Amino acid sequence: MTIDFESLLAHSPNPYVVLAPDLKIVWANHAYLRVTMRELDDIAGLSMFEAFPSEGESYRQLKDSFDRVLATGEPDEIAHIRYDIPNRDGSTETHFWSATHTPILDAGGAVELILQHTVNVTELKELRRLRDSTGVLERARTVEERYQGAAAERERLRNLLEQAPGFVAILTGPEHRFAMANAAYRDLVGNRELIGLTVAEALPEVIEQGFVETLDRVHSEQEPYFGRREPVSFIDQLDGKSHDAFLEFIFQPIFEPSGQVAGVFVQGHNVTEEVEAEERQRILINELNHRVKNTLAVVQGLARQSFRSDDRNPGLQAFFARLATLAGAHNMLTESNWASADISDIVVKSLAASVGSETERVSLDGPQITLDPQAAVALAMVVHELATNALKYGALSSSTGRISISWDEVEQDENRMLQFDWHESGGPSVEKPEQTGFGTRLIGRGLGGRRDHGSIDYNSEGLHCSIEAEI
Repeated sequence: MTIDFESLLAHSPNPYVVLAPDLKIVWANHAYLRVTMRELDDIAGLSMFEAFPSEGESYRQLKDSFDRVLATGEPDEIAHIRYDIPNRDGSTETHFWSATHTPILDAGGAVELILQHTVNVTELKELRRLRDSTGVLERARTVEERYQGAAAERERLRNLLEQAPGFVAILTGPEHRFAMANAAYRDLVGNRELIGLTVAEALPEVIEQGFVETLDRVHSEQEPYFGRREPVSFIDQLDGKSHDAFLEFIFQPIFEPSGQVAGVFVQGHNVTEEVEAEERQRILINELNHRVKNTLAVVQGLARQSFRSDDRNPGLQAFFARLATLAGAHNMLTESNWASADISDIVVKSLAASVGSETERVSLDGPQITLDPQAAVALAMVVHELATNALKYGALSSSTGRISISWDEVEQDENRMLQFDWHESGGPSVEKPEQTGFGTRLIGRGLGGRRDHGSIDYNSEGLHCSIEAEI
């Protein structure tokens, strides 16, 4: 959640005004402008005593309080001061105030700004003078309750940010000075001193990594930046060693009511463990695939040795082709970390391995559908068997033949089912074989699911294979 602290102060029921060290007015909230009957454009840039002239005791009280704040860097209070405010018609109206002056320090400890919180107690003074103590106490109680409620809400919001599981920081100004950083952010950067420092001062190692430049761009272009698993290196302040992290984050510009960018809101998550786990998984899967391919190579070698006297045996060659298709399916699944594979990729790669350049005579039509590893391997084997048959006896055995492959997702008894169709045309007349082979039995099982089934129609104009499989 983005918190606009300036907006919070601007809408506070308590009057606030911000002064520079030379006592010139920098900013004031709505309550202050209302109680002083002024517009911000009229008083901004003027000193306090130019905007609200005074002399005598009231001037001395106020000036002395400001001087103490500037000299000590500590808050100062004025419990009661008479300070008359000129009306718009030129007349002067008597007012009594209670004021608190709080210094805002820069990174070097010098007073950068003074926040004045004023309470107009004129009405209270008059009521006391009239001894209407009951009404005064009730009003004071209401004011106190409102003040406590606002303070509690601010504290609650700060606590929420502090305890957020993701890292959060608020950077102010074009130099990106830390105004707030929660526990997760502090832990991420090694619990360094941050508040009051710029990003370049607190985290100098990120300058060369381009993060300060990115913050500059967010501030100037007024557009957010999304970091996707971006690597970042932090230097340990104790041993000087570098440690790497991967972060998902956003740099969000913070806008003032005027539309100008006041700073940048930083929010994100440390995904280092997730990235490292995926890398370990990738290595393990690659190792598994390597071993599977080695095993297939051993099986191929054993078969070749067993049938050494007849290397051109068609059955042996078909067996080798099936092993190659199985290895290709494993390669394809390895690329997706054995999570899933797209049907289009499965069909295209299986056809390329089986019929080579003849794929130009094959048309594909179907939506993007992913299959789990078991179904992906089964479909690759089915396409290989159909393609090999088409190349030897079917549509691809003549120059005029073509194959049309289509698939779609359908609902059947509240289950998602894949409808896969293979149509051949333009080839030689088809006749049903007297015996069924490995390919026919493989297709009949569908893709191996409990509700799967497949069928082959030996139409004279071209073979048609249909498979329904649960996905």
